[in-house]
Formats: sequence, structure tokens, C-alpha cells
Amino acid sequence: MIGAIAALALQLPSLDVPQLPPITRDPQITYVDRNGAVIGVRGGRYAPPEDISRLPAYVPAAFVSIEDRRFYEHQGFDLQGIARAILTDIGAGHAVQGASTITQQLARNLFLTSDRNLQRKGTELIYAVELEQTYSKQQILGLYLSRVYFGSGAYGIEAAARRYFDKPAARLTIREAAMLAAIMKSPTEYDPAEQPEKSAERTALVLDAMVETGAITPAQRTAALAEKPHVYKEAPDGPEQYFVDWVDAQIHAMGPPHVDFVVETTLDARDEAAAQAAVAETTGRFARAGVEQAALVSLDPQGRVRAMIGGVDHARSGFNRAIDAHRQAGSSWKPFVYLTALEAGHRPDETVVDQPVTIDGWSPHDFEPNYLGQITLTTALAQSVNTVAASLADTVGRPNVAATARRLGIVTPINTDPAMALGSSLVTPIEMAEAYDAFSNGGDRVQAWGIERARLPNGGRVFWTHPAPVTPNVIGNPALGELVQMMRQVIVSGTGVGARIPGYDLAGKTGTASDYKDAWFCGFTGGLTTVVWMGRDDDTPMHGVTGGSAPADAWRGFMRVALRHTPTTPIPAGPPAPLAIPPPTEVSTPAPPPGLTPPPPDSMPPVPPDDSAPPEGPQPSTPAPAQAMPL
Repeated sequence: MIGAIAALALQLPSLDVPQLPPITRDPQITYVDRNGAVIGVRGGRYAPPEDISRLPAYVPAAFVSIEDRRFYEHQGFDLQGIARAILTDIGAGHAVQGASTITQQLARNLFLTSDRNLQRKGTELIYAVELEQTYSKQQILGLYLSRVYFGSGAYGIEAAARRYFDKPAARLTIREAAMLAAIMKSPTEYDPAEQPEKSAERTALVLDAMVETGAITPAQRTAALAEKPHVYKEAPDGPEQYFVDWVDAQIHAMGPPHVDFVVETTLDARDEAAAQAAVAETTGRFARAGVEQAALVSLDPQGRVRAMIGGVDHARSGFNRAIDAHRQAGSSWKPFVYLTALEAGHRPDETVVDQPVTIDGWSPHDFEPNYLGQITLTTALAQSVNTVAASLADTVGRPNVAATARRLGIVTPINTDPAMALGSSLVTPIEMAEAYDAFSNGGDRVQAWGIERARLPNGGRVFWTHPAPVTPNVIGNPALGELVQMMRQVIVSGTGVGARIPGYDLAGKTGTASDYKDAWFCGFTGGLTTVVWMGRDDDTPMHGVTGGSAPADAWRGFMRVALRHTPTTPIPAGPPAPLAIPPPTEVSTPAPPPGLTPPPPDSMPPVPPDDSAPPEGPQPSTPAPAQAMPL
């Protein structure tokens, strides 16, 4: 066999370093939260080469021990291993043991097909030797661990660690590392999610090999065998994927990536986990009442998205209800009515009458069957009295209410029929979060955003930074302070008491659409605004679910966790005097800033700038050409 390979080598062109085929891969974009934790990866199948120094020593050792224990001794192929495999196969009467080194496996993965013939095997050996002469053992092992297939759609150890254990590779235990190394023999047969018994048997063999090679001690092997790792039956699809989808679309709208880069986002993974837990617990508890779906958006005072839940399960439905679901606002719309009235000269302690009223042939009814008679505007908002809100909107002018809503950030069409005062217009959760953020931050209009900066990997240079947000003041005093005080009473003694969290200055508003099709709670403190929506995708009614029940519960469950690590203050008073009100802005979601094209590494040719503006509307994407991978 060696003679045949040598003869084949004479027929092949000389493979010096310049002729070694380039190592190519499609670029990837890695998204991290505000603290640097990876929340998603988009782009090509293969990750960049694994940095072996960042892994526990036993992780690469597990693969070396079971796949190629002479890896650090041979120069690409292992004659002892080949001889041992031949003798084993002869004794068994059929092929039972392979002899490919890790370097050979990498050469096959990088450059060749899996065809079984002498020419392919000879080429593989020569490429393996050439790889050994070109790259260090650490680099070869890092490339190998970033490329091998672990089953269930996971290529590379990072993807495998997240697929099976929902953790980064740097946090793998000895048992988990051995389980992943066991998969190498057959990703189907030793899949820990689908074949747990066979996986356990093979994992024990890997641990034995690790003891034999000195990678671990017998005591560590015993402890690893006693460990019971949690293996996810299905790939864990974290709630942050709704957010990653949102920002990824913005990134790709700026142009296809030409190289790997990292996007630092505004998301806080701790807040996201708290939001998912609160939504999951509440929707589960209210499932019998017909709650099927939910959305949550949480913003800081400048519009940074700290948490975004677009649905109860991204794996089953990637539709982002936080961004794209247009639902009736219900009574969560009423603060726009009351703000318009306060700016027109009405006062919170002004007396009004809750009584039957008809406007243009339409008669609103309250949630409670009895009318309250004489009450103040503060009580009317706190108790969400429909007759007062409808009359007030008719008095100040429904077009003026619509203009107020647009000034604060509502961009979807607004009807001006009498029922508009009660929230018959359709809105998205992110629009409502933007509008309510102005109540919480002193009256400044915000646009939600999720991308802080983009940089090259491994601490590379930053090549794009989000411009300083423009937040014009759109609510002056005394109207702002009066409205906030009225909205405090919603939580203190009104329909939103279920959202109360002792020790915090909170304000908000419940919202329940007609026939219980939509339920909202929109609330804030100084430093954080959160909007929760619940309903059903088919727009059928829930069973008595109001904004003060399930949404308020989820809002409180999220906020009580998020507020523990979020810098908050009492709700700011806003400007001391009324300010000029700017005209309404028609666009809420910021257009992607141009020019997010990362500079190529110095080893790559520069990417020519695109001077032409892209046409409006969806455009077909063109895959970026594969680039030679720097090592």
C-alpha cells in the first residue's frame, strides 16, 4: 500500500505551500449581548478555527485520545496506526478500524470528497503532510474542531456544545467533552439525544482512552461517569433568536458580509432570560383561558432594546409578534387621549361624569355594568372608564389624539372614528414601547434600536458604531408630570394593581380589546419601559383575559427580576416648561445606516465600495464569495 501511494505521489504535481488549496468558508456574523455573551450566529456552516487555548485542556484531549492518540508525534499520517488497523481488519475478516489521523480527516473535510479509492486516499495523505508542514498542531486541531460534523445539523464543537448542552464549548465538562468525542465514530449511531445508551457506551470508551493517554486521572473518569448531563432532545432555540432575527435583517440590509465580524447588541441576556421565564410561566398558567401567544419589548430611556420576546416558541414559529403583529391597542391607547386633553388645558382633578353617552350613533360601554357617576379624570384613567375617554376624545378632537400618538411614535394607520379613543387602531408592541418610553424618560421621543457597534473578531477594530440617538423632546410640562401621576394611580389603585412591585416608582396602563382578542400591559419606571401583549394568532377571543390579569402578571414577573440589575430612578419629571411640539414623524423604525461593510483583514484584498444605492423594496441576496481563511 505504501508503495502504491508513493507511485501515485509521483504522478501528482508538487504540492508546495503556495499550491495547497486555499481554506475557504462562508463568512459568519456573531451576535453578542451587551455583556459579550454570544446570543446567535448567522451565516456560513463553519465557524472560524477554534482557539484551543480557550478550551479546558481535556476537551481537545478527548478527541486526540480516541481519534488519534499519536497526533502530536506523527507528521500527517501514522504508519503504526495504519499497520495496527490492517492487522485488526484481517483478524476480524472485514473493516472494523480506521487509520485516518486527525490531520487526514481535516484534509478530507477541507479539500476532498468521501469517495473510497486509492487516488483520493493518496491525495489525502499528501495534503495531510502539507498541512502539517504549513500549520502548527494547535492550528490543525482548532481547524478540525471547527469543521467536524456532530450530527443534528451541528458543525464544529461550538455549535455541538450549544446544540446538545446549551452552553459554550469553553464550559464543557469532562463527561460532555467525551460525549462529543464519541460522536466522531458515527454522528447517527452515537447521537446523545437520539441514542443515549449507545452514546453512553462509547463515552465510557473515550474516558478510558483519556485515562490511558494521561489526559485525566482514574478518579476524574469515575466522577465523569457518575455525571448526568442534561442533553436537549431538540436543539435549544433561545428566546433571543427573535431579536437576533430582527437585527440580522438590518445587518444584511446594509450589504452581505464579506468577512467574519461581531455585532455587539443592546440586548441583555439576563433580561431576556427573565422575560422568557415570565412569559412562559404566565402563558402556561393562562392557557386554559385561551392565551396562545405573547410578545414583550423592554427599552431603556434612549430606546435600546434590553429584551424582546416575539412569541412563546421560536422553534415552532419564527414570526416576531413584537415587531410585526398589528393588534388592537385597547385601553392602553387611552394615555394618548388624556395627554391630548391635558395639553389642551384639562386637569387631573377635573370632575367628569361616567354616564351613558352616544357619539355619532355609537355608544361605548364600560367593563363594569354600573356607571360611577361623578369622578375625576385621574379616577377615569385609573379605572379605565370608556365613556369618559370617548367623550374626552370627542371634545379635544380625535384627529388631535391621532397627532399625539404619531408624535410619540405610532406609525401604523390610525382611524379617527369614535371608537379610536378606546384603542380600536392596530399597533405593534414595539410601537407602544417607543411611545410609552417618552412617558418614562422625561418626554423624549425614541426609536427602538438593537445594534451598538460592529467589529472584527478577537478584539479586532471597531468599524461601525451606532450614531448617537436623536431623542427630541415631544412632551412638555405640566402635561407630562400630570399624566405620569395619573398613570401611577393605575398601578396603585386601578386596573393595573396586579403589576405592583413594592419599592419602585411605577406607572402604566392596562389594555383589553373588544371580545378579549387582545390584552396588554404597558408600564415603566425611570430607566426601563416594558410592554407585554397576549392573544391568539388566529385573532379569536380569549376567555375573560384582561390587560390587568395575564399581561400584568408577566410584566411584574419580568420587571421584578430586571430591576435588580438595571439602574433605575424615580420617573423623571421632564422639562420645567412647555416646549414647542414638533410635527409628527411618519417613520418609527430607523432605516439601516449605510456603510456597514467591515474592512477586510490585512491579508485579504480590499473590498471595493458600492457607490450605487440599492433599489427600494426586498432584493434578492447574493452570496458573498468564499474568502481564504486567515489562521
